This record gives sequence, structure tokens and C-alpha cells, in this order.
Amino acid sequence: MLITNIKTLFGVREEIKFLKGKEMARLPAIDNAFLHVEDGLIQGYGAMDQLDIREIPGQEMVDAKGQFVLPAWCDAHTHLVFAGSRESEFVDKIKGLSYVEIAQAGGGILNSAVLLRDTEEEDLFQQSWKRLEAVRALGTGAIEIKSGYGLSVEGELKMLRVVKRLKEKSPLSIRATFLGAHAYPLEFKNDHQAYLDLVCDEMLPRVAEEGLASYVDVFFEKGFFDVEATKRVMDTAKRYGLKGKLHANQLSNSGGVQFGVENGLLSVDHLEAIGELEIEALQGSKTIPTLLPSAAFFLRMNYPPARKMIDAGLGVALATDFNPGSSPSGNIPLLIALSCIQMKMTPEEAINAITINGAYAMELENEVGSITKGKKANLIFTKPMSSLAYLPYSFGENLIDKVMVEGEF
Repeated sequence: MLITNIKTLFGVREEIKFLKGKEMARLPAIDNAFLHVEDGLIQGYGAMDQLDIREIPGQEMVDAKGQFVLPAWCDAHTHLVFAGSRESEFVDKIKGLSYVEIAQAGGGILNSAVLLRDTEEEDLFQQSWKRLEAVRALGTGAIEIKSGYGLSVEGELKMLRVVKRLKEKSPLSIRATFLGAHAYPLEFKNDHQAYLDLVCDEMLPRVAEEGLASYVDVFFEKGFFDVEATKRVMDTAKRYGLKGKLHANQLSNSGGVQFGVENGLLSVDHLEAIGELEIEALQGSKTIPTLLPSAAFFLRMNYPPARKMIDAGLGVALATDFNPGSSPSGNIPLLIALSCIQMKMTPEEAINAITINGAYAMELENEVGSITKGKKANLIFTKPMSSLAYLPYSFGENLIDKVMVEGEF
């Protein structure tokens, strides 16, 4: 396939690197461009006046006149596999109940666990497939999906088996994460140690034996999992070859960032409640801060201090946190708008955070996240618009015309 007359081709990169600080504001582009796709991969690109069509004969031609083309989004933190919805809790929040109060009353994660327990695997797969197709239509080409609503051996395995089926059916690049340490089930309310034994001695061995996950995650937060519990889960996961991610500093400044850095975790995610010490801890580390502004928006919480972090020289990734309780949306164009409006990121910074930096947060940087020869042809074609800034500016308008994944629309 030869795509011609592209108004601007964004995210063109010869060198692949995780972007930090001022680098995040640079989004390399080619105006009036062409792009050559073959066997699902990017084969070449350049300005139209450099194109010699005789060098690539027999190609299907696509005229992208007036359109921007970008690398597809890389969403590095979601809980896309879940059963049912929780709009009743949404109303409870409107009436004044907090996230913690709802959880303490048996709602929140525990509510989703009950729904999941009562849902057959096939039904769970069909619900999840519809969500996956919906986010692909909005430009997502790579996605991480966590378990965490099973909270039992069979429940967690059911979720991860659904993720495996999604990987087998979908052309998207999908990473699976085991999040058995998401909350303590009601039956273990007064015996946290017994649930940790279940996670470490029964769940993790089964997950590893069946090859169901690449990562392990823990909800590191007051009232959920503390330092000692998190360390045990991460140490056990490491023995099974699973790398660590962490829900950190969402509800309070709980030390999650420092834990993630000290233990060499791949990412620390959320970060609504961080200060100077956390930013200093992240400087010089390889742990990726992943920001989830959709959750802050939905829960009416403070947004992560993206502007301060980038100005301090950090690189950040963005992700949707798509889940039924605190971020029931996988809409990345809206996420980009929130990042610009509420966290003062420039459009270029936000797009870099949800493409190449998001790919790094899933260790997929050599496959997706930029317009680079040899990478998957996962591409977004926008509707005609005046500038890239129009995408977050016109936040209520669907500006995605079509999406290509592995060379197929």
C-alpha cells in the first residue's frame, strides 16, 4: 500500500528513545508526505517530491489529501476486561461519597469482583471484545490489560484467559498484567496474610505456568496493600520472571513512587498525590511515570503535576485507566484534551506521551509508537483539520477518520 499526499506525517523517528523533559515537545514531522506499507510494516516514507513511484510498483494507492497521519495510540494502563458497569456508584459519588467510602461499604473493586464471579468466561470475552473494538476505532493500536477483579484463583485466571483470547483474535499489540493484589476480598477482610498467601503461593504459580501475563501490579495504597505486602508480591513475581508495575500515589502520598524506583519497577502509575521528593526520586531512574488524568477527572481529584514533572526533566507516559469504577472510558483523544487543558501539556507532549513513551511503558518500543521503518503499520488518519492543536482544542468532536492496524484498515 502506498499512502500519498499526506498533509503532515507526525511522529517520524529514525532514533528510538524514551523522551524526557524538553524532548517531549518535539514531534518530528514531514509535510506533504508519502508512506509505504508492506506486509503490515512501515517500509518507507518521505516528502512527495522525493517519491519515485517506479521504485514501488503494484501498490494499492490511498490518497490522504488533507489528512494528518500519526502513529496509533499506545495505552499502557487499562482494566478493559470487566463484567457489567457501576453507574450506581457514579451517582453515589455525585451525592458526596468518596472512593474510599464506597470501597469500605463493599462497592468499588469488590463490586466488580462479584459481577465477574457471576459472569461466564464467554460472556466476559464478548463484553471485552466490544470494548477493544471500540478503542481501536478511536486510534488505539497497543494496549495493556490488567486482571484484578477476580480476587480468587479461578477469577483471576478467567480474566487473564480472556486477555489471552483477545490477543489471539485481535491484531492489536496486547500486554497482560496480573493484578491479584488489587483489593482484599470480603472473606479475607480480617486475614490479609491468608490472601497474600493465596496470591503468592497459588495465583502467581498458575499465572506463570500458563504464561498468562508479562507483568505483575499491586494497588499500593493506604487501606489496600502496604510496603511489606507489596514487596512480597513483587519478590515472588520476580522469581517467576514477571516484571513489576505499581498503582502508586493515587489517593495519598503513600511512598509508592520511592518503592517503585528502589525496586526497579517498569512503571509507577497514577501519581495524583506526589511532591518534590517523588519527582527527585524519579529523576535518574528508569522507572516510567504513567499519568492517568481520566481517573482524576472522573473522581474529581487533583490532576498529576505533569507540567512540573516535564519541566524538571522527566519523561511521562499517558494512559486511560479504562475501568468500570474510576475511568469508564478508553477515549484517548479526550485523554489528550484533558492532558492539555488540565495538566498544561502541549499537544506534542501529550501525543508523544501516548505514543512512543506509552510504547516504552509496555516494552513495545521496537514494534509501535512511532513512524519508523520496520515497525508495525499502526496508523491514525485524521479528518481534515487546520492544525494538530485542533485535536485537543475541539475535544467534543470525533476527528479520527480511520485507523490502520498492521497494515489493514
